[in-house]
Amino acid sequence: MSVYRLQQGRVPLLISLPHVGTEIPAAIAERMVPRALISEDSDWHLERLYAPLAEALGASLIVPRYSRYVIDLNRPPDDEPLYPGASGGTGLVPTHFFTSDPLYRDGAEPDAVDIAVRREAYWRPYHDALAAELARLRAEHGRALLFDGHSIRSELPWLFEGELPALNLGTADGASCAPAITRRLGAVLAGQSAYSQVVNGRFKGGYITRHYGRPSQGQHAVQLEMCQRCYMDEALDPRTAYDEAGAAAVAPLIAKLLQEMLAWQP
Repeated sequence: MSVYRLQQGRVPLLISLPHVGTEIPAAIAERMVPRALISEDSDWHLERLYAPLAEALGASLIVPRYSRYVIDLNRPPDDEPLYPGASGGTGLVPTHFFTSDPLYRDGAEPDAVDIAVRREAYWRPYHDALAAELARLRAEHGRALLFDGHSIRSELPWLFEGELPALNLGTADGASCAPAITRRLGAVLAGQSAYSQVVNGRFKGGYITRHYGRPSQGQHAVQLEMCQRCYMDEALDPRTAYDEAGAAAVAPLIAKLLQEMLAWQP
C-alpha cells in the first residue's frame, strides 16, 4: 500500500500534513516500548480539520500513512538540525518521545542502515509526490502555494519553555514566500483576538517550508503550527480527544488563512 495519499485539487494550493500518520509497521513496532504504539506525538485529528477546508477550496491535499516515529517527513534527509543550539528535539528517525523518554527498547534503537532504509521506503516517496504536485501546480497555474499544517501540545518542557502561542506561523523569517504573503497572513492572525499568535517565533518552518519555499521560482510555502488546545482536549488520550466545538471555532480562521494565500497574486 502507498505510504501517502494525494488528493489533487483544481487551484494552485497544496496542503501538506506530514505528521498526521499514526501507523507503525510491525517490524518497527516490536522494537519500540509499548507506549510508542499509540503514536502520541502525531498531529492527531488534523486531517479531520483540514480535509473539509481543502475540499471546499479545491486545494490539493497530501497526507502520510505512517507515524512520525517511523520517520519524520519534516526533517532534512541528511538529518541536519533545523534549529542549531536548541535544547531537546528529535531527528529524522526519532528515538525519543516529546517528553524525552526513549521510544525504543534497550539495544533496539535504529542504526545507520535502518535510517537509510526508512528514508527510501517512507521519506522519499512522500517528498517525490509533494515535489511532483507542486510542479504540476506551477505548470497549470504559473505559481504553486504550499501550506504545511502541524499541531503540537501547548507545553513540552523538553522542546521549549512555557506555553506556546495558539497559532505559530512560520515563513523561514520571510525567505520561503513573497513578503506580501507573510504580511497578508500575519494581518489575518493579528486581526482576531480569540487565539494568541506569532509570526516567525519559536517555529519558523521546518524542512518542507524551507526546502520547497522558492519564491524566485514561483513557489511559496508557509507553515502553521497550531496548539492542540485549539481543537483537542490535551488532558485526554489523543486518540479520543477531538473537540468538536473547538474545531468548529478555529476552522474559519484557518480557512481565512488559506483563502488569503490563494488570493495573493505575484
